[in-house]
Amino acid sequence: MTLRKRLVRPLAAVLLSALVVLGPGTPVAAAGSASASSAASSSESAASAVSSSLSAAPDRGWNNWSCKPSAAHPRPVVLVHGTFANSVDNWLGLAPYLVNRGYCVYSLDYGQLPGVPFFHGLGPVARSAGQLDAFVDRVLAATGAPKADLVGHSQGGMMPRHYLKFLGGAAEVNALIGIAPSNRGTDLLGLTRLLRYFPGAEEAIGTTAPALTDQIAGSAFLTRLNAGGDTVPGVRYTVIATRYDQVVTPYRSQFLTGPGVRNVLLQDLCPLDFSEHVAVGTIDRIVFHEVAAALDPANARKTDCASVIG
Repeated sequence: MTLRKRLVRPLAAVLLSALVVLGPGTPVAAAGSASASSAASSSESAASAVSSSLSAAPDRGWNNWSCKPSAAHPRPVVLVHGTFANSVDNWLGLAPYLVNRGYCVYSLDYGQLPGVPFFHGLGPVARSAGQLDAFVDRVLAATGAPKADLVGHSQGGMMPRHYLKFLGGAAEVNALIGIAPSNRGTDLLGLTRLLRYFPGAEEAIGTTAPALTDQIAGSAFLTRLNAGGDTVPGVRYTVIATRYDQVVTPYRSQFLTGPGVRNVLLQDLCPLDFSEHVAVGTIDRIVFHEVAAALDPANARKTDCASVIG
């Protein structure tokens, strides 16, 4: 075995470790490590039980299936978590923020892998978009609303675009708000460029967690997604990015072009906000304020540094 081949698995583990440490969820051992191997040996029934327990976890008022949208907020809001996250931990800040402002708010788990509890958003992105499609159908049926608004963090801000473009989602969605979305993938501060020097490394990562290779800049999935334009007619798009993003890099790759697009750099709203990739989707109240403004632009108040107490 050549030295190059011997280095493929260690490099894959390093890249996975970096994604986990920098990603939006609680850190988990990199695939290929002893911990990941142990997790992979868990039964699918155990993972299903954990997923059920997450759905039943305290949600501070969201995922209330009896909620009916008001005249002031006529559309339900569906929150779409990021890679290595889940329907609860990604939204402990934003979900109650929106509920307290009168929205019907829902969140889903997607991209689950067999034997991997808690940490989702790892399956093929196209398949995850199908899960979102089914979840939005359920939300619309429960609320009676004709359309929903989507808010996603990281992968969760990009993946819905597949649903909108290829699965008929444009007929069911009014707006997509992406917080640090991986719209054109990431070079992970240049780390993914190392893959070209180790044939087989990308395939090794993709076999373990397909969503990771789907989000590498230039992937086949992203090439198809972005071909022919970023947007679909009838949907409003908002992208909120931070200059200090260390996961979806370069940060300007998050921005979209096309009709109905508004790209927002967080530091243009508040130069003193140094939030990075994780914080913008989980705890940053200036971002939360801008999300609320994007959901209801007709009644939006200006977002600035003072919005942290708004």
